[in-house]
Amino acid sequence: MESLEPIDLADDRQRIYEYVERHGSVDPERVRNALGYEPRPFGHYLSLLKRDGYVEEREGELSIALEPGVDDEFELDGLAVTIRPARQDDITGIVGTMRQVTEEGAYIEAESVASQLDYEGSLLRHNEFESRVFFVATVEEEVVGWVHLEVPEIEKLRHTAELTVGLVTEYRGEGIGRRLVERALDWARAQDLAKVYNSIPATNEGALAFFESLGGEIEAVREDHYRIDGEPVDEMMMGIALE
Repeated sequence: MESLEPIDLADDRQRIYEYVERHGSVDPERVRNALGYEPRPFGHYLSLLKRDGYVEEREGELSIALEPGVDDEFELDGLAVTIRPARQDDITGIVGTMRQVTEEGAYIEAESVASQLDYEGSLLRHNEFESRVFFVATVEEEVVGWVHLEVPEIEKLRHTAELTVGLVTEYRGEGIGRRLVERALDWARAQDLAKVYNSIPATNEGALAFFESLGGEIEAVREDHYRIDGEPVDEMMMGIALE
């Protein structure tokens, strides 16, 4: 898989791409009308964006085209489990899962990502400032877990990615979370990233142990960085080296 690069498009294609990116999943006619294009030139610019792999159309909706791989399917106690790249229509399930996980009060970074998704209404990002991808775990086609990678497009940081991951309580301890993260790490390696990192409150001992089991190491500690239930809690800044 080739590494992602910031797009560099002619003005008209750039406008269409950025509209789709902002809105996540959108009807082509809505894009055309919003940007004021006649059908023929709009069709031409859109066909070029599809040809060059910047946008895709699925079930009549346009979305940003990222190619993070194929589905991984297996069975768990007779239930069909799938680890796969997230689609825009997974956003409600992802945010809902994040909200359930963050209600436990010990995953601040995931809470921030959930709020960002709620505000933007768009799952994927790939522009001059950032690339953001998600993988999901589904059971019987319902989202029960996520892993998220955010790659800044700033040159000095483009070798890194921030990672968050979580599962609903009922599916923890079954190896699904590990498979999710391993899928994300495979994607990160394919993009020639050198490190993924995560920030975890010191009180979240389960998350710290899980990250360490995947090769994560504590790189720094920010004392009393969080306030959880009114109490100061250290932030454990962890990284996994991919080189």
